[in-house]
Amino acid sequence: MCISVVALQLKTKKDFDKNLQNLIKKIKKVSNDSFVVAPELLLSGYAYDRFDEAVSITKKAIKELTKLSIKKTISITMITKQNGSYYNTFYIFYKGKIVHTQSKYKLFVLNDEKKYFASGAEEDIKVFRVGELKVATLICFELRFIDLWKKLQGADIIIIPAMWGVLRKENLETLSRALAVMNQCFVVVSNSANSDMAKSSGIITPFGVECRDDSKKIISQVIDLKEIKKMRRYMNVGIKR
Repeated sequence: MCISVVALQLKTKKDFDKNLQNLIKKIKKVSNDSFVVAPELLLSGYAYDRFDEAVSITKKAIKELTKLSIKKTISITMITKQNGSYYNTFYIFYKGKIVHTQSKYKLFVLNDEKKYFASGAEEDIKVFRVGELKVATLICFELRFIDLWKKLQGADIIIIPAMWGVLRKENLETLSRALAVMNQCFVVVSNSANSDMAKSSGIITPFGVECRDDSKKIISQVIDLKEIKKMRRYMNVGIKR
């Protein structure tokens, strides 16, 4: 089974609505049946002083992305509000429906996330189904926690939406490649293209071969899921597909 995987590498600007329109434009550019991954909080960034505006753009985006997902799979994290608390919530839209959500569990310590966001539930970090695919996600900082990697063994694709700083660019590349090799699966990194961000978005194979390009806004590759089975047979460490 072959599928087209797309990692978006876009900037987040102060105008939330323009960010949404830019995302829609890029999604429309890619081929039907693509699996699209957008950067963490692409629509709003960490706009701590504009959370209610961010929640409003999330509601608008859900309507738009639900319609767009009839022919494409779309994943993104957005700011949500529940019981008076704000969350950084990951969504996957597939065939016109939301098929999975999870809120960021490990909040980044260096930018005061814990001060503004509530933490999601660890049990939501798991392998889930999107059609025939086994999918999992780690949101940005969560990539640094090896115990979470083990929870995702057996996934075909692990998604990493991120706003990862440029000073730790090599860390992002090293960890995401190691995750692909360790879990013998495809890893898709979609990182912000803002000037203070690392970029390094791309697709990594179960063997650790990387397709990254900091100059592109859309990084796409057709992947063959047979590579997963081949790798797990060749180097059998007990992960089954």
